[in-house]
Amino acid sequence: MNNMHLIFPEIFLSLSIMFLLILGVFKKNSFNIIHNLSLIVLLVTAVITFNETISVNEELLFSQSVIIDPLSSLMKIVTLLAAFIVLAISTNYLKTLNLHKIEYSVLILSSVLGMLIMISANDLIVFYMGLELQSLALYVLATFNRENLKSSEAGLKYFVLSALSSGLLLYGCSLIYGFSGSTNFEIIASQLDSSEYALTFGIVFILVGLAFKITAVPFHMWAPDVYEGSPTTVTLFFTIVPKIAALTIFIRFLYVPFLNLIEQWQMIIIFLSIASMLFGAIAAIGQTNIKRIIAYSSIGHIGYALAGLSTGTNEGIQSAIVYIIIYIVTNLGLFSCLLMFKRNNEYFENLKDLSGLSKNHPLISISLLIVLFSLAGIPPLAGFFAKFYIFTAVIEQSMYFLAIVGLLSTVVAAFYYLRIIKIIYFDNEKEKFDDDHHSWLRFSLGLSSILILFYFIFPSEIIDVVSRINII
Repeated sequence: MNNMHLIFPEIFLSLSIMFLLILGVFKKNSFNIIHNLSLIVLLVTAVITFNETISVNEELLFSQSVIIDPLSSLMKIVTLLAAFIVLAISTNYLKTLNLHKIEYSVLILSSVLGMLIMISANDLIVFYMGLELQSLALYVLATFNRENLKSSEAGLKYFVLSALSSGLLLYGCSLIYGFSGSTNFEIIASQLDSSEYALTFGIVFILVGLAFKITAVPFHMWAPDVYEGSPTTVTLFFTIVPKIAALTIFIRFLYVPFLNLIEQWQMIIIFLSIASMLFGAIAAIGQTNIKRIIAYSSIGHIGYALAGLSTGTNEGIQSAIVYIIIYIVTNLGLFSCLLMFKRNNEYFENLKDLSGLSKNHPLISISLLIVLFSLAGIPPLAGFFAKFYIFTAVIEQSMYFLAIVGLLSTVVAAFYYLRIIKIIYFDNEKEKFDDDHHSWLRFSLGLSSILILFYFIFPSEIIDVVSRINII
């Protein structure tokens, strides 16, 4: 095949995972080596992806079951870079909690490989294979701190509910295959008959499975407990990286085979969007654990991305992609702050532990202020522009009710973000946190703060890249 070079990133990553696993088994106490090599592997894979696929308009491989286009190229690069930073800032945390095992890096890489396959999927079987490869690694990561009761509970809950959603998803795939005679997205699109009600059921089942993966209401029930129970670096990984692949497959699934059936699925996406935005904003108000607040916050933010997808336009798709990229950058900053709240080898995750943070740690407080204001959508920060693009796409399609709900939930969500800021700046100070932060942690926080703060100077850079993506 002349275009086999387009899947070099996946091939290189697969071979690297096998090599690292063998190296880790035969070489004792090799965490540092495996960890550093994993970082290099992610970076090299991102470079290969950029070199081989960035200029490709559209290429189909393996009997049209794999697609390489601007959407897949961009999302793969974002996934790899996000996973790289997550892995880089994990080092100190893992060593402090005595979780520095070689399996951690290998599981992260395996999960990323599954995501890359999902992102390039143009076939239901390829998509399902990628999803399960990703999920199998995530099951283990969720319960990685097996000595901790909450972590074990989180892993078990995620496994049971994820297995249920995968079953529903597979059933939906089988229904679609039964009525269209193919698993390929392009062929399904040509064989569609909107009068087939079973086809609608198939779409619904798949959307339920995907909604679970991106924590959309009412399939969010696992997220707060899993986010709280999992190790913080695993929570960070859950919060940002799988959502990139899930959003991509949402776009592919809805807009390639089922674009002509937009009346059948548009209301479902609108419902998921509205429910997620409102629930995420309201449920976070009463929380005291920072990771639970982040869980409800991520549910709300996914609602905004789904609002963009519900429009049925290229502009809506592009706004959702920009939103998720800005969301990733913002959450990297938020978790970098969270990983700095360490005292006497113990990490703190409750709001009351942040009392008077500004007096002892002014720079961290300013960075956290920028991140929280961005999440709340305060201009001129990046989060404001992310929501602005979504609202613009929604209003252009005269979906005023969705825009109003989005605006109201933004106002409600601002309340709990402002409550955190009030605790940081106006409550009585507590004992100072340790200052011996890892250089990667400082880099991540600094970079995300700068990108959020100065996004308004260079918005066209990301817009130009995303505007190449035309699905419809």
